[in-house]
Amino acid sequence: MAVQTTTAAPHGTTGLVQVAVALQTAAIFFQAVTAGVLLTSSHGEPLHSVGARVMYGASMLYVLAAVLAWKPGGGSPRPIAYATGFLALASVQVVLGIKHVPSVHVPLGVTMFGLSVLVLSRQPRRREAAAGTPTGPAGPAAGAAGEPHGGTGAGVATGAAEAGTGPGSGEQR
Repeated sequence: MAVQTTTAAPHGTTGLVQVAVALQTAAIFFQAVTAGVLLTSSHGEPLHSVGARVMYGASMLYVLAAVLAWKPGGGSPRPIAYATGFLALASVQVVLGIKHVPSVHVPLGVTMFGLSVLVLSRQPRRREAAAGTPTGPAGPAAGAAGEPHGGTGAGVATGAAEAGTGPGSGEQR
């Protein structure tokens, strides 16, 4: 049975990526709230405008964190592509908002929030990233569809079998 392990960047850079993605997700959620306020009150426009700047800044921070986790930290370059994509979507979103095109601006905002939550949910937990412990779903039926970040489909061992100390592991004490 194969064990999938993560080879992650050092603890500090992984944490920075997590913080950047969390900030981006929170900023996009704030934008949804202020968009609702914008429709019902005159106070919504300044809040939505400030939120747009914060969201754009959070997207730039995500790019910076991804680069720092990749190059000096030795992490995967894949988050750079995700971060750059978010920054491009944020740029389009700002232009659509300025031009008052809600028919595209609103669905794009919903899509960005969903994608940001997805990326946030797929971030390795700090403890796993620092220790390089196995990640993914437990159980013999786990395959490529259930493994985070597109695993090999070999499944993930957990618990005593993973440590080689359980029944049938062949280890003698």
